[in-house]
Amino acid sequence: MMNSKSNFILNNSSKILFATFSPWVNGKRLPTNGSVEPLRNFLTERIHKLVLIDQVTPGSDFVIPRIEVFEKNHVMKLMKPSLLILLLQPFLKHRNIPGKTYIFYKIRDFLTVLDWGIKSKDRYDFFIGLESINTIAALVLKKLGIVKKVIYYVSDYSPKRYPDGWFNSIYLWLDRLSASHSDYIWDVSKAIQPARIACGLNPSKSAIVIHVPNGVYPKQIGQEKMKNILPHSLIYMGTLGLENGPDLIISALPVLKKTYTDLQLDIIGGSLADINKLKLLAKKLGVAKHVVFHGVIPNSVTMSKIIRKRSIALATYRNIPGSPRYFGDAGKIRAYCASGLPVITTDVPPLGKEIVDFGAGLMIKDNITDLTKAVNTLFSNKRLFMKMRKKSLEFARTNTWNNEFLKAFTKIDKYEN
Repeated sequence: MMNSKSNFILNNSSKILFATFSPWVNGKRLPTNGSVEPLRNFLTERIHKLVLIDQVTPGSDFVIPRIEVFEKNHVMKLMKPSLLILLLQPFLKHRNIPGKTYIFYKIRDFLTVLDWGIKSKDRYDFFIGLESINTIAALVLKKLGIVKKVIYYVSDYSPKRYPDGWFNSIYLWLDRLSASHSDYIWDVSKAIQPARIACGLNPSKSAIVIHVPNGVYPKQIGQEKMKNILPHSLIYMGTLGLENGPDLIISALPVLKKTYTDLQLDIIGGSLADINKLKLLAKKLGVAKHVVFHGVIPNSVTMSKIIRKRSIALATYRNIPGSPRYFGDAGKIRAYCASGLPVITTDVPPLGKEIVDFGAGLMIKDNITDLTKAVNTLFSNKRLFMKMRKKSLEFARTNTWNNEFLKAFTKIDKYEN
């Protein structure tokens, strides 16, 4: 519900500029950065005007940022940046390779935020920026009087994000700059700020930090009856990079199928290239018939309906030095809990310990022995399995996107008033 105060910071006269990033494939925004559309929806229901600048990531269908403007009954208008940004297109297309970071793209991001802010002639109550480059551009707009308050929204963080030392140093410097000059920091994980301070941020100069974890949609929260659950089934949802450990799950299947001949693993998400790599691994290990690949399912509710009909959910993050998974939120775990599944998680994500302490999951090391042991425990101990199903759903009940964003803005409201 909306805060009942008439002077609440979000109201029907508020204007917000929101700059983020997303991959676009086959004409659709992929939910890699899952907070984009939930925050967009939250804001358009409450304010007068929202401008969303989506800095499309390398490998997308197009390379020029997508600018969405919402006002007057939340109708979206697509706008184009100025000629200055459009002139970058040939250089951006030359480097439109997925999974890479390019200086030209960062220049594009910085200039696009400045370009829109200056030419729009609006004055914005808040700027919300995912990525330090977007936020630093907003700090310039604040100096120009175009933006009143800047929120630096951090969806993941790592002290060792890039293998190249000088590039990583720039990344950390940009993060410190954003964290020390913004008005507020929204961190998805409580582990980020201590890591940021360890990397050189002076805590006395830091902006106010608000913990804003990822959430789920209310329609995602629900549980299937046991009679509709596929016996001896496992499910993994998310991107398929090695740091997330989908290969570990497939590598454990040859052992598990000896006990459970009807074993099935469902995998949701991933690029075609990553899916093909895992298909080759499954074929090599003789377990291809036990694995079902669904690809990306953009609709969260549709995805949750599949998850609910499986037995055990897996969050097999790898123990890789410098992985951002040590400091980020684990959206897959929140989606699993919303579907009421027991979760097997490694000790990498901070949220993993939280749900294990809550009684909704088991914690393992990132190896086949631990994984197979945990699966066997849940398949063989029905009492524990049912208890964890109940606790998992309980954990998710209040963890909706709207609740998380409303709590964040309510805290800001207290600081501002």
